[in-house]
Amino acid sequence: MDKIIGRKEEVSILEKIKTSGKPEFVAVYGRRRVGKTYLIRQFFKHQFTFYLTGMANANTPLQLGNFISAYRELNHLSDERIPQNWFEAFALLKHLIESKGEKLCIVFLDELPWMDTPRSNFVMALEHFWNSYGSSKNNLKLITCGSAASWMINKLINNHGGLHNRVTKRIHIHPFTLDETQQFLQAKNIVLERYQIAELYLILGGIPFYLEEVEEGLSVAQNIDRLCFSETGLFRNEYQNLFKSLFKDSETHQSVVEALAGKLRGLQRDEIIKLAKIPNGGNTTKVLEELESSGFIRKYVPLNNKIRNSLYQLTDPFVLFYHQFMKNTKAVGEGVWMSFVDGSLYKTWTGYAFENLCLLHITAIKKALGINGIYSENASWRSKENNAQIDLLIDRKDKVITICEMKFSNDEFVITKDYADKLRRKLNVFRTESKTKKSVFLCMITTFGIHTNQYSLGLVQNSLTLEDLFVK
Repeated sequence: MDKIIGRKEEVSILEKIKTSGKPEFVAVYGRRRVGKTYLIRQFFKHQFTFYLTGMANANTPLQLGNFISAYRELNHLSDERIPQNWFEAFALLKHLIESKGEKLCIVFLDELPWMDTPRSNFVMALEHFWNSYGSSKNNLKLITCGSAASWMINKLINNHGGLHNRVTKRIHIHPFTLDETQQFLQAKNIVLERYQIAELYLILGGIPFYLEEVEEGLSVAQNIDRLCFSETGLFRNEYQNLFKSLFKDSETHQSVVEALAGKLRGLQRDEIIKLAKIPNGGNTTKVLEELESSGFIRKYVPLNNKIRNSLYQLTDPFVLFYHQFMKNTKAVGEGVWMSFVDGSLYKTWTGYAFENLCLLHITAIKKALGINGIYSENASWRSKENNAQIDLLIDRKDKVITICEMKFSNDEFVITKDYADKLRRKLNVFRTESKTKKSVFLCMITTFGIHTNQYSLGLVQNSLTLEDLFVK
């Protein structure tokens, strides 16, 4: 696939960077497999003055050897010696840029965090290169990229040293939306109904690398069996590789994820510490921030804005799916996925996974509600005294709070008398405990809409369907 699917905002930023007429230092980051490298390669059509990809688990001499190999290849050289350190390497890069005169120079340093090996002084050398030379070259566009989002944020974007405020543009590459996922599949000649696309999204999320492996002519169930449950399935070891490739000491990260996987409704910080059996300190804060910046978890500030009561939830669809179905199963071969479909675990998982899908499409929800032009804040709420929780409420500036209830089903969702009573109790508890003076609207978000009956009338103010989540 050669064309760029979606990514309109990111492409617009790159176009401005390319024609800005000034030096640009760009930081591109996002989850592993989300398509960062593909976007940069396709946009610039591989027309790089210099292109280097860092090596995983390689020491400094190997990284520098990798640098000189790329340098020789681009300059058609054979005898340039290996630089002794990163300062010498960036001096060679400076020489290369100077040789291009006033011609546009695109320098792409991919997987930058892997180059920053212990005691390599890589960041110091990069800082010196940019501050002493790059920042004055109007024809230079330095594009840096990395899957270790926490490194990109802490070492580049929020650097407090010599690179402070040096990044001119930041581009956070997010997974595809449902609409972009549909476009991507159609470009592969895979035509699925939107319900089936949603099923696929609940498992693989909007990760282009995963979606690329979906085969034409196979059902969703057949594809999942092939990718996740066959002996040679491409995603059999994906979970372990995810964390090892992103975090140097990934055990704590995995402990936090495992704790959240066991409590789908989310946990507060002290609950995570207890369940994951990790110390309460600065390292735990760092781990939570790294998981959040890498897109694996979500931090939801409650309605009262008390940060200490924030709720953490596991949000990466594939990681959630792995813990629910792949981690503890020994089943292998055809038909494995369908064997889960009628079970209670599947029902629990689809309920939460669909809620998570909705939370990943809040912009589409606001558009469908016609409130995207009204300032609002998204929040969660958990009762202090009752077993009641709201995963998404939209606190609007027009004195309305929209409470969203999300239900996954393969037909119209029927609100029964018992469920209607449960909803009314939840709304009343919310009004009482939050002490809100705003109007409270209930919005039902379902796959195929709600069946109108005596229990839905007067209770539900807004009803959205899966179609609304495909809004561009």
